[in-house]
Amino acid sequence: MRRTDPRLQIITETLRKPLPEVAPADLITGQHVSRFDPAVNVGEAPAPWSMQVDMLARHVFTALYGRPDTGEQQSPLAQAEDAKRARDLGAEIAALQQGHTDLTSAPWYPARPGDLVHVHYEQAGQCPAFGETYLIAAAADGFLSMQLLCDTLPDGEDRHGMVGCYAVEDDPDPLMELWFEAGPHRLTLVRDGRPVHIGGAR
Repeated sequence: MRRTDPRLQIITETLRKPLPEVAPADLITGQHVSRFDPAVNVGEAPAPWSMQVDMLARHVFTALYGRPDTGEQQSPLAQAEDAKRARDLGAEIAALQQGHTDLTSAPWYPARPGDLVHVHYEQAGQCPAFGETYLIAAAADGFLSMQLLCDTLPDGEDRHGMVGCYAVEDDPDPLMELWFEAGPHRLTLVRDGRPVHIGGAR
């Protein structure tokens, strides 16, 4: 599970105690002003509001950087997309670099012929949760292939575009796309009958 971004903690502590001589607070009050509020246009006082410090800090953080860690694990690509939406180029690049480092520094990396790769998909809308199993095999010119062996998508589901999308031929690194898009937390890698990477393990 990813650590909560320390920037959120900094924002929270700053709001809770903005000055050394100020007592810590758990609730912040203010005045709500809207450019579309007719009350403001006629000179009436803005409406008061109150918000818990941690909720306001999360709101500020999301406005600046995108969603903070909510306890849900994300793929490197999803983390980079969150940073891109927040217009944080540094965080976007860092997410992609960290994803690459996490894969290439794993003790079992690179993939080998005979490896089994399992990927788990959470339920999304009407599509139920399911899994896929791929087999890594030798391919031409020293490259590798990754072919779908089986899946657990229930019969009757629309399979077009749902299964086998990570199968590759003649790839120098067949795990790279799967690692970045699905995320390491959804993958389990089995080598010589033993799991060497268990996705989602705590």
